[in-house]
Amino acid sequence: MSITNHRAGRHFLQIPGPSNVPDSVLRAMSKAVVDHRGPEFPDLTFDILKQLGPIFGTKASIIIYPSSGTGAWEAALVNTLSPGDKILAFETGWFATLWKNMAEKLGIKVEWVEGDWRRGVDPTIVEDKLLADSEKEIKAVCVVHNETSTGATSRINEIRQAIDNSNHPALFMVDAISSLGCTEYHHDDWAVDVTISGSQKGLMLPPGLGFNVISEKALLASKNASSRLCYWSWQEMIDNNKQGVFPYTPATNLLFGLQEALRLLHNEGLENVYARHARFAQAARIALENWGLENLCSIPEEYSNSLTAALMPEGHDADNLRKIILEKFNMSLGTGLGKMKNKIFRIGHIGDFNELTITGTLGGVEMGLAIAGVPHKIGGVNAAMEFLSNQ
Repeated sequence: MSITNHRAGRHFLQIPGPSNVPDSVLRAMSKAVVDHRGPEFPDLTFDILKQLGPIFGTKASIIIYPSSGTGAWEAALVNTLSPGDKILAFETGWFATLWKNMAEKLGIKVEWVEGDWRRGVDPTIVEDKLLADSEKEIKAVCVVHNETSTGATSRINEIRQAIDNSNHPALFMVDAISSLGCTEYHHDDWAVDVTISGSQKGLMLPPGLGFNVISEKALLASKNASSRLCYWSWQEMIDNNKQGVFPYTPATNLLFGLQEALRLLHNEGLENVYARHARFAQAARIALENWGLENLCSIPEEYSNSLTAALMPEGHDADNLRKIILEKFNMSLGTGLGKMKNKIFRIGHIGDFNELTITGTLGGVEMGLAIAGVPHKIGGVNAAMEFLSNQ
């Protein structure tokens, strides 16, 4: 008989996505598979689309792909742009860089604004770049709302104002993959043309669903784009969704889960959901400050509701700390990506999360810091608990 080491208690999945999936969502996904061409399926589709609208802050068309967020990135680009078109994009972190790399592989030219990975997009640079584009060659401005690799949240409303100030016709595309369901988002009010998101973050589902929200301006642009597409076609999705169906097999059981996740978010109340994320983010930052560790995001007004990225002291390896915490306390923290490899660890406070979860998470970090011999002050958890108990 083989012997395995049993680890009592739950695994703390405190990466900034995929996030923890609520039990009721797991149960919803365990339903028997149904006929996606059957007479009852359109009711599911219509209900999901109706519930998604307020979360995106939109009355526009919402498309759901059986894909990751990367697929939704590609859909946004190939539906609206042609090979040889130019976009304006910003190096805010790992995921912004991946999106830029994808655009280049698709034959799109990228005017790339380099950054230090410590802040979001500067609206003044957006305005300056668009004002300098006298020939109106830039066809789209692409921005990651919440950069999951750094914990910096770009100010989308101010970027929209910068685009308007420049009187430039470029489309405005926003990656809201790790911000949706965690912080306020207003596709319509911010005049975003394409919003991209995914299922595995604030929507509290496993990976597997990608989203595009499409303005009328973006839909018009898609009529003139010459990129080849089939699977990613917006128009086929829109035409089929009007009947409550999809042009190809949808991720049926993920849709069951999505319906339940949306029910949970609306029952809590979206304003309460956003306030909860903001409160736990603040608790994490208080702990960080009391430990004497530096927040990677250097702009307070851009601090993320979804995660906090902590810089390690010089000479200390963040992945070694993560390894110790996983082995000792069965807790996963986010690794540093790209330029930040081994330099940071990321605390996810995203999705199905409460006061005891954040307190346990911070407790695991503080114990890990001590075991790993990382220079820090004790008391970060106590400071966070004091904050939370007075809210």
